Amino acid sequence: MAETESTTCAISGGGPAGIMLSLLLARAGVQVTVLEKHGDFLRDFRGDTVHPSTLELLDELGLVDELERIPHRKLTRLRMSTRSRTLLEGDLGEFPAGRRYRHIAMIPQWDFLTLLVGHARRYPTFRLLMNAEALAPIERHGAVRGVRYRDDTGEHDLRAVLTVAADGRHSDLRRAAGMVPRDLGAPMDVLWLRVSRRPDDDGGLVGRVGTGEMAAAIDRGDYWQVAFLIPKGSYAQVREQGLESLRRRLGGLLPFLADRVDEIDDWEKVAFLEVRVNRLRRWDRPGFLAIGDAAHAMSPIGGVGINLAIQDAVATANLLAEPLHRAQADPRRFDRTLNPELVRRVQRRRTTPTAGTQLVQVLAQRRIIGRALGGAAEPRLPAFLNSGPGRRLMSRAMLQILMYGIRPEHVHTPARETPAPAPARGAMAGPAERGR
Repeated sequence: MAETESTTCAISGGGPAGIMLSLLLARAGVQVTVLEKHGDFLRDFRGDTVHPSTLELLDELGLVDELERIPHRKLTRLRMSTRSRTLLEGDLGEFPAGRRYRHIAMIPQWDFLTLLVGHARRYPTFRLLMNAEALAPIERHGAVRGVRYRDDTGEHDLRAVLTVAADGRHSDLRRAAGMVPRDLGAPMDVLWLRVSRRPDDDGGLVGRVGTGEMAAAIDRGDYWQVAFLIPKGSYAQVREQGLESLRRRLGGLLPFLADRVDEIDDWEKVAFLEVRVNRLRRWDRPGFLAIGDAAHAMSPIGGVGINLAIQDAVATANLLAEPLHRAQADPRRFDRTLNPELVRRVQRRRTTPTAGTQLVQVLAQRRIIGRALGGAAEPRLPAFLNSGPGRRLMSRAMLQILMYGIRPEHVHTPARETPAPAPARGAMAGPAERGR
């Protein structure tokens, strides 16, 4: 028989959306339990682009100074070109001085999450369970009343006023809740690679569009993180062609790396990402809400996924922390349903920035990536974008949307709980104790 536990907000997924939401709710005095199915956060090529919109939120929470102490790379320049012309070129450092943050912080996601968890643990209403896999929502009388999960001790029922799916684009909890996203299409998948970087290399992000192929290299300090784009569904064919073919194509696209591509000498050094761009028509059910990639999977274009997920979390906390805190005092809270209209406000708040950003990504996929991977010699762009002023205008507009966001969020939740002194920085803590 499953053991029964309780919390006010149960969150499935210890990624950026789930951890940021749990930090803000715990800070506001709401009891929150996060279920993370893995034992740590150590996974490579996973949402490392912390944009200015997120840096501003961390500043509002007083966390930027600590983030600055974590080794990471700052990017300001981005350039995308074909063999004959520049398509996109921008420098965040040229944005108005009123923008406090004019760079992208390239920080490993496990370091970023460890920073947030370290601060969340200082609040007594926060609990994180590692190696805890969400199985299905607990439903009764037409509403979700919590989540069933499994850990190494067996299965458990976690009762909750609100259950949040923040477990990514392959969300198990979303699927178990019967919610299916609408596919917006993507013409490509991505191979992620590492190639060493030399001190005399240029920095920033360098992208090149070829005929039937495309790649981008991101400066990570001592190495280049390379995204090699392939036509959707062609990964098996690429593997059949062999590593030598992959190295040759990559060196042809990014000539400054041609003498280093031999470092890719094993398929274990190639990480495959199946690109999905989709969005739920409705993010909520009574007692249940999906946010982040569980509500809308983003294209890797612009590295916006982690940042939109965090924006979702901040909006959710702003809108629901007070109702959840009030519900927490109700002895009948697990038999009553949090007002669905309050929960639905999250989707209403976040639909415009989500759909707007996806529109930019889908247009780039169709006009540039899809044509390039389909064998076109040059992307087909409106005539005015082929001029210098037109290109600068497009570059500035895209950077504004992708880096600072459409309708950026700000922290408005109260800080009810007094945090305990910060522990010494160290390795990621293990599974939380159950007896809280």
